[in-house]
Amino acid sequence: MLMAHKPFRDFEGGLANADGETRWFLMSGDPIFSRNGRFLGYRGVSQDITDRKLAEGKIQKLAYYDHLTELPNRRLFRDRLEQDMKRVTRNNSSLALLFIDLDKFKEVNDTLGHDKGDILLIEAAQRIRKHVRDTDTLARLGGDEFAIVLPEYGETGNIDRIVQDVLQALEMPFELGGGSVGHISGSIGIALYPKEANSIEDLLKHADQAMYAAKHSRTSRFNYFTRSMQEEARDRIEMMNDLRHALELHQLEVYFQPIVDARTGEIVKAEALLRWHHPVRGMVSPLMFIPLAEESGLILNIGDWVFEEALRNIARWQENTGKLVQVSVNKSSVQFMHSDQHHWHENYLKSGLPDHSITVEITESLLLSESDKIRNQFNFFKEHGIELSIDDFGTGFSALSYLNQFDVDYLKIDKSFVQKMTTDSSSKALTEAIIIMAHKLNIKTIAEGVETEAQRNVLKSYGCDFMQGFLFSKPIPSDEFEQWLLK
Repeated sequence: MLMAHKPFRDFEGGLANADGETRWFLMSGDPIFSRNGRFLGYRGVSQDITDRKLAEGKIQKLAYYDHLTELPNRRLFRDRLEQDMKRVTRNNSSLALLFIDLDKFKEVNDTLGHDKGDILLIEAAQRIRKHVRDTDTLARLGGDEFAIVLPEYGETGNIDRIVQDVLQALEMPFELGGGSVGHISGSIGIALYPKEANSIEDLLKHADQAMYAAKHSRTSRFNYFTRSMQEEARDRIEMMNDLRHALELHQLEVYFQPIVDARTGEIVKAEALLRWHHPVRGMVSPLMFIPLAEESGLILNIGDWVFEEALRNIARWQENTGKLVQVSVNKSSVQFMHSDQHHWHENYLKSGLPDHSITVEITESLLLSESDKIRNQFNFFKEHGIELSIDDFGTGFSALSYLNQFDVDYLKIDKSFVQKMTTDSSSKALTEAIIIMAHKLNIKTIAEGVETEAQRNVLKSYGCDFMQGFLFSKPIPSDEFEQWLLK
């Protein structure tokens, strides 16, 4: 009898009170027996440890869950992935790992502010969650990256369906409060186990490589890992390392593409465009190295150098040809957010050039910025004689009211409209509408990508102010540009 009822020490248990609330107790006790050896119960002490249990629960949640989206964090995600990999190995099955990156999220975060960015992340997590099964793991790995583990997915068609549903959900506008709207998209990389990987490290690496390929693909927003991606990833790392030294090794050069007056055909402006002469690769496309420069932060110093080159060449051309040519220089959201360390306006004032010698080109999304830093930069530029141009107008999500608010000087009509103008009635109508609207707001227009006389004639008939494209000239080195001015 005594053996059946042993003493217990530090036993934790939960009890529900009259309100249905569970209280936790730490108990210790000894069995009580009658004189004839009959078990009567226990005598001991108990301590209410409910607060401690709640605190432990919070600590555990902080350790394993993302505080913003309440999804599993990287630590719990990795643990679940390892368990799922072991299980599918035992079952002779397979799993899929999906890496999701939110495209354009950084723009939203930089322009609308981190509070709005957090709201978008929470909503994005909820949208993705609707398209995964209870047996799947959805996690936030950090920043704007999410991951999904799909154990025993069956056929790849099931993966494709989930991917397409997630991508469509992310494309819908995000209402962020206060009238702010966020627009993003997604890129998804997919790796399969055990088909494409033998270890968790390989699986993670392959999914990341596939996601990067999807992010920079012109044809697909999701990609399955292939062996060739390993070579591409190595090549990307090598290119990034080479780019770090390209400026000091004098491999970078600024080319200038003429912008002509639509009425006279005279060169009156130019756009500064960066080129990279790699000693082994030859001319590297800006589509390849500009994203790397922005991701790595190298764009900050490189951008400053491009601006200085623009100032230097404007002064030289004016001295050698007697003509003042306004040069437009692109500035990304990354550069705007670090503008307190990169003083373009000060360098412009020191150059002694006349007002309106420089135009800063920005994307439409920057107009929607609620960042005081970016707004102040716009105002500062205007105060110091630097004009403002909206690049690729018509392809983003701008609000027309912002055009007047920021005193925009130029709209650059995206080349996708210009090049379809003579064959597609919608592109033709949109191009005409943009020109009419701009003129109503006292904004001048620049048509990009003009390649044929037919396009030129249509644009002239609509009253477009300036034109840029291969019909007039490709981007050319500074010396060659000067010869054009002399002609």
